[in-house]
Amino acid sequence: MSDSVPAQDDSTFVVVGIGADGWDGLSPIARSELTSAQMIFGSARQLALLPDLGVTTVAWRSPMSEHLHAVLTGSSAELTRYGGPGGTRIHLLASGDPMFHGLGATIVAAVGAHRVQVIPTVSSASLACARLGWDLADVAVVSAVTADPEIVLTEITDARRVLILARDATTPARIADLLVAHGFGASPFTVLEQLAGPRERVTGARADSWDPATVVDPLNIIAVDCIGPRCSTLPGRDDSAFEHDGQITKSVIRALTVCALAPSYRQTLWDIGSGSGSVAIEWLRAQPGGVVIAFERDTARAERLRTNTHRHGVSGRVTIGGAVPDALVHAPIPDAVFIGGGLSPVVLDTAWAALRPGGRLVANAVTIETQAILADWHRMRSDATESTLRRVAVETAAPLGGYLTWRPALPIVSWAGTKATDGTVTS
Repeated sequence: MSDSVPAQDDSTFVVVGIGADGWDGLSPIARSELTSAQMIFGSARQLALLPDLGVTTVAWRSPMSEHLHAVLTGSSAELTRYGGPGGTRIHLLASGDPMFHGLGATIVAAVGAHRVQVIPTVSSASLACARLGWDLADVAVVSAVTADPEIVLTEITDARRVLILARDATTPARIADLLVAHGFGASPFTVLEQLAGPRERVTGARADSWDPATVVDPLNIIAVDCIGPRCSTLPGRDDSAFEHDGQITKSVIRALTVCALAPSYRQTLWDIGSGSGSVAIEWLRAQPGGVVIAFERDTARAERLRTNTHRHGVSGRVTIGGAVPDALVHAPIPDAVFIGGGLSPVVLDTAWAALRPGGRLVANAVTIETQAILADWHRMRSDATESTLRRVAVETAAPLGGYLTWRPALPIVSWAGTKATDGTVTS
């Protein structure tokens, strides 16, 4: 479904959160709304929680996203059968708090807050923390409902408490396997099912002793009290953390590069000549909500890139594009651009023209020829933008006989600049 839909009428949407406790757990306002409804949309499980209200109920068809889009645009068969939604209040059920990883947020994004009334109940995260005695304000919550389970890897670190919203009954076993594979097997691991309902069940174990054959209700949430290595969100991971063929922005240069890109909330990055994807992955782990378009023409490297995004829990936030500069034309407008490969005047010009005003562009060069391109670019851009050209050389201590000596890496020339918003010099 698209981010927004046209307003076909002046109908409003009432989103009522309902928990596993069903009708008994609803507030008087929620009950009154549902009792007075003409039609209620919801999953078959949610609709089964309601008593006979004498109201038409409609279970979501698969794929739900298409059915929801039809309801929001007034084109669904159910609404058409009843004369269309014009001026009416359309009621929809959601799990728990509809504005917490829920249906309410999706509908508001599509039609606008002025057309939506949300009546929440207690979220599954709040219920889980109440059962465990955890402070919700100090807990990381991630959703594996639509994302791959690997998303948990962006949050786990020693002493961190994490809640994972599960997609289905298979999610706990998949999460446990991931924890064990990344050194968190000793972590207390709790699966909470059907919270607040008559079939509520809480099962605890260590992650490495969780039995994958355990029968789990599809409506579950997983709690992990992390015991394992400390994992920083700052850039500069060891090169061995990524699959690569030697063509990788090395750890120290990568840290400098990501910092120069100045990642911020919900930005879009173009990673041109992405290779292993190490810069894109570190950029994503340094800030929430962002997305990356990774341009990589080599198919073998693109496959390694995919593997690395899964390994670091960011696969759902990376789209792999094709060869530049052609693939840049139809890509979303970037807030930041990194050029690590395929550097040419055409690529620089195209990327700079597409960059959002106020955005950052960073380009790294190793060869004399590409370094000359950046020197020319620096002279051309310095009168219009913040423009910094640096040459970075890194030496690492290594054995020489029975002693140590410095082993230099190839020096990198890096250009970083901010696109002016009004054509004036920014620094």
